[in-house]
Amino acid sequence: MPGDRRGAEDLDVVETDSTRETPQSPEVGHTEPASDPTPEELGKPDEPEKQSKKRGFFAELGILLGVALALTIVIQLFIARVFLIPSESMEATLHGCDGCYGDRVLVDKVVYYFRDPEPGDVVVFKRPDTWNSDGPANRSDNALFAWAQDFASQFGLAEPSNEDLVKRVIAVGGQTVQCCDDQQRVLVDGKPLDEPYIHHLTENDEQRPFAPVTVAPGMLWVMGDNRNASGDSRIQGGGGVNGFVPVDNVIGKVRTIILPPSRWQGVGDHNPQAQSLSAPAWQVGIPAGAGLAAAFPTVWLGRRLRRKLAGRGR
Repeated sequence: MPGDRRGAEDLDVVETDSTRETPQSPEVGHTEPASDPTPEELGKPDEPEKQSKKRGFFAELGILLGVALALTIVIQLFIARVFLIPSESMEATLHGCDGCYGDRVLVDKVVYYFRDPEPGDVVVFKRPDTWNSDGPANRSDNALFAWAQDFASQFGLAEPSNEDLVKRVIAVGGQTVQCCDDQQRVLVDGKPLDEPYIHHLTENDEQRPFAPVTVAPGMLWVMGDNRNASGDSRIQGGGGVNGFVPVDNVIGKVRTIILPPSRWQGVGDHNPQAQSLSAPAWQVGIPAGAGLAAAFPTVWLGRRLRRKLAGRGR
C-alpha cells in the first residue's frame, strides 16, 4: 500500500532476485567443436599393438612349423617313410633306373613290430656288411643331416642312399633255397615257387643257377623281380651265406607307389610258397566240408529242442 515502507522493501527484494544472473543454456543448433577420435574409438590398433600382433603371428607360425617338423621326423622314424627306387632290379613291380624318375614308394614300418618278414613281402633294408658296397656311402655320419638328405632325396633334391635296398623275400630262416628245376623255377625245401611277378627280359631267359643254401635263423633270402638284372642274395658277397639279409636290417614293407601319379597302385605281396607248400586242394576243402556236414544235425537238434520247450509251456 502507498506509504507502507515494508511493502516497498519487499518489492525491492523481489526485483533484486529477478535480476540475478542465471546459467545460460546453449543456443539451439550450437555445438561444441569435437575432439579427434582416439585409435581405440576408431577400432584401429595403435602402432605398438600392430607390432605385437605381427610378432604373435610369426611366433605361432614358428610353433606350427616346429610341430610339423617334429611330427614328420617321428612318422618317418617309427611309422612310415617314402623311398625312391633307384635301380631296375625290381622291374616291373617297381620302376627305377639310372637318370630316370623312379617310383616313390611308401614303406610301412609298423607291420614288423608285430611279425617278421614273410615270403613274398617286398622289403626295404639296410645293406648287410657281407654284401658288396656300391661305392662310398653318400650319407652324412650326423643322424640329423642324414635324415635331411633322405628327406630331400624324396623330391629329387639329393641322391638316394646307396645303403638302402629293395628286394622280395623268397625264403626265411630254416628253409633251403636253390635254383632251378627243369622249368627254371626256384625251389624252397625242394618244391617249386609260384612267381608271377618275375620280369622276363626275353621269352625263354634262364635264371642264374645256385646250389642249395639253408637260410640261418634270423636271416632272409631275397631276390629281385627283374631276376637277371638284380644283385641279390645269389651273388652278393660271393653268394651263399654271405647273401643273407638279417631280419634286423629290414626297415619296412613296401605298401604302395605314391609317385608319379600315373603309377599309383598297391604293391603286391603274393606268397610264392603258398601254392607249392600248401596242402592239396582236396585237403584244403576238408574244413569247409566238415562244417557243412555238421550244420544239418545242429539245425535239426535245435528245432527239436525248441518244439519240446514250446510243448512244456502250454
